[in-house]
Amino acid sequence: MWQKEVTEAVAIAREAASVLLEIYATKFSVEFKGKGQSDPVTEADRRANALIVGRLRDAFPEDGIIAEESENASSALGRRRIWYVDPLDGTKEFVAKNGEFSVMIGLAVDGRAQLGVVLQPSEDLLYTGVVGQGAELQQCGQSRALRVSSQARTGELSLVVSRSHRPRETGELMQRLGIKRETASGSVGLKVGQIAQQHADLYVHMSDKSSAWDTCAPEALLIAAGGRFTDLAGDPIIYGREDLRTRRGILACNSAAFDAVLPVVRELAARSGMLTP
Repeated sequence: MWQKEVTEAVAIAREAASVLLEIYATKFSVEFKGKGQSDPVTEADRRANALIVGRLRDAFPEDGIIAEESENASSALGRRRIWYVDPLDGTKEFVAKNGEFSVMIGLAVDGRAQLGVVLQPSEDLLYTGVVGQGAELQQCGQSRALRVSSQARTGELSLVVSRSHRPRETGELMQRLGIKRETASGSVGLKVGQIAQQHADLYVHMSDKSSAWDTCAPEALLIAAGGRFTDLAGDPIIYGREDLRTRRGILACNSAAFDAVLPVVRELAARSGMLTP
């Protein structure tokens, strides 16, 4: 079950990665979009987006597809199966040429993340996860199963944070939980990959500036690896909604520490206004 979906998504992600690396090696131009024209976008985002959407549509014509650089996402709503695509997660890292960017392709079924593929082209690092069937890492022809750490003591956790944005609440979160180890990474998918590999245990996105295409593939990957992925209130993220923003942030954690971490995260999120109805 899900073998065709995994096989197709992996092949499509690898094809898109080739496009990204081709442009990455050039002196590409950067434009800006979004509120305040603050979000970078490049030819790589657009070309990879078109490729992935086209290939998914050919392979799964009955499914909905929602992609970051596409319009008219409403046509996908109401479908039982919806693919969420971020063709270039970590555009700031792509522009900075530090290698910390990824292709993310996720499948939600009946409103919940089911399958995720996250590929880091610069390292040929491929994460795959199917909820209920496990997660795997492939690199340079080698593969191994993934399972999150069993570390339950909050003071022993390792926190992974965004390289381009460190929320002001991060320091207090670390102090309250006694966390001493912090690493930085670009791309939500690569941060979650760090947790799946046991290189980190916790990621908290204390912001409403993420969308369903940022979370679907990483969520499926982390849950498949035995972790937890919720909003900052500890509630599940529901897909298939008209509002694509994840307005109540992201909490990604190993399962052993989740119950100890959640109350602190929830309190900080409520104080910052993130959990306002």
